[in-house]
Amino acid sequence: MHTFAVTERDVTQAWVAACNKLDRKNNPDRTGLHTVVRIADPTSDDPVFRAELDRLRTARGLWPLETVASTLFPAALAARCDGPEELARRYRQMYPVIKRYPGNHRGTYFGRLVSYPAASKSGVDQLGTVIGRLRAQAAGTKIAAAYEIDIAAAADAEEAGAELLVHTAGKDNSYIGFPCLSHISLQLDRDRRVHAAVLYRSHFMFERAYGNYLGLGRLLAYIAAQAGLGCGSLTVVAGHARLDGPLTQLRPLLTGTDRLAA
Repeated sequence: MHTFAVTERDVTQAWVAACNKLDRKNNPDRTGLHTVVRIADPTSDDPVFRAELDRLRTARGLWPLETVASTLFPAALAARCDGPEELARRYRQMYPVIKRYPGNHRGTYFGRLVSYPAASKSGVDQLGTVIGRLRAQAAGTKIAAAYEIDIAAAADAEEAGAELLVHTAGKDNSYIGFPCLSHISLQLDRDRRVHAAVLYRSHFMFERAYGNYLGLGRLLAYIAAQAGLGCGSLTVVAGHARLDGPLTQLRPLLTGTDRLAA
């Protein structure tokens, strides 16, 4: 079993380090199990690197990284809203149209956060609930670990006030595809910073991971800001990670050479 754990300063450095851990001579299928990527500042990345990566991606017919990131957090819409309640309401109004786009027929991750399918006709707004809990804890006795955005469903999502659910039991039965993201767990430290630990069942490094890191970092920053707290680190655990994509074109971007990593 090939596995690794990396800790880096920003999204770009973390993504490069993770890819290089997978691109090894002794790992011919370029996969890993139970991989861990820690990003100290998940709101920061190298825009020049991102543009070059986007160039490779668009040449392969993939979504721009900003589009991938927006499935986790619609930053442009959030900037036009007064707060999480308006953001959730407006996104739910748009959601039927969003799901008509190619690749979105099962929904989006952010859609699951603000309109989780449950007994409630309009769906459960988990995002607003988690922000409210963090606000309350920040103002009083601080509980470190009571803020879950579980994408693996609870039996009664109406009462899952500390969870953000994405995966729905009995509904998401596909072996592959949406949702690969299973769980988001938030922790509040003594310095009033919110950290996130995220679990993916599977992660494709070229197709999805960089955009997912961007989106998760923006989601974490938004939750922290709305709760009056600081943004902390992001840890992403993947049950299965794969370095997909055009390796010949990727390696110069990853290592500065076209040689296989030792």
